[in-house]
Amino acid sequence: MALNAVRHLLKISDLTKSEIQLIIDLAKDIKANPNKYSDRLKQKTLLMLFEKPSLRTRVSFETGMTQLGGHAIFYSTTDSPLGQKESYSDTAKVLSRMVNIVMARVKSRDQVRQLAANSTIPIINALDDYAHPCQMLADILTISEKIHIPLEQLKLAYCGDLNNNVTYDLMRLGSVIGFTVHAAGPTLEGYAPEESVLTECRELCKQSGGNVKIFSNVQEAVTDVDVVYVDSWMSYGIDKKDEEKRISIFKPFQVTEKVMSLAKPTAIFMNCLPAARGMEQTAEVIDGPQSIVFDQAENRLHAQKALLIFLLNAI
Repeated sequence: MALNAVRHLLKISDLTKSEIQLIIDLAKDIKANPNKYSDRLKQKTLLMLFEKPSLRTRVSFETGMTQLGGHAIFYSTTDSPLGQKESYSDTAKVLSRMVNIVMARVKSRDQVRQLAANSTIPIINALDDYAHPCQMLADILTISEKIHIPLEQLKLAYCGDLNNNVTYDLMRLGSVIGFTVHAAGPTLEGYAPEESVLTECRELCKQSGGNVKIFSNVQEAVTDVDVVYVDSWMSYGIDKKDEEKRISIFKPFQVTEKVMSLAKPTAIFMNCLPAARGMEQTAEVIDGPQSIVFDQAENRLHAQKALLIFLLNAI
């Protein structure tokens, strides 16, 4: 196989709108008819590389691969850090000869990019500092189940850290599909979104008709939206000494019942978890009737099963 003649998923905009829809439709069918897919990935092996720990990512991928008739191997890079004993290029070439697909949850975009650039098997980014595409597939699957309007008419408000992998991929998701994303958060130095992401989104929106807008006021951002979305204020690697400062900066963007009341009466509340009650949202919101966070979490399993089938050409 020629190098790079294979599909990788490093950020959600690596997929087209039609491919995202195909994966959503496939995930819904897998969810409704799991036995139909029980041998779809028979004799296939997924390697799960973890530099950052994650309960949901490991359990959903390992369970998903098992339910599809395949096998998953867990490997923590604390045992042998990537890029130290051997180059990323050599690691990717060796893995390409031993397994069928790799899922990597690492600290930086450069690591997963180097793996993909030297791999002849699909590489899935299961989170780095730049993107979280697997979460996006679960999110859009969940939204399509809960909000019964054309996705292009959707209005989503994200509240919190704008310099964040989830924020970036939510903006990309809206830009690819063509819906509206309001991103509300502090724009101080070190907290504002990277300009490269905004530029990418502007170019994608020209084609899709989507709209991405940055807000400094949470109330304005959530007014009349269909989805209110938050993520942790304390991303991996945040120094303990910086936590109090971050809390004070993000507190004006906390989602409370009063904030939720500004969204549409039918609006849903989403958090990709783990959640800290009293931080990015109040307990009343995440435990309230508009919250669908556990359906959202479950859909990681179904969306990722569909993604594995898609990338391994097993549809």
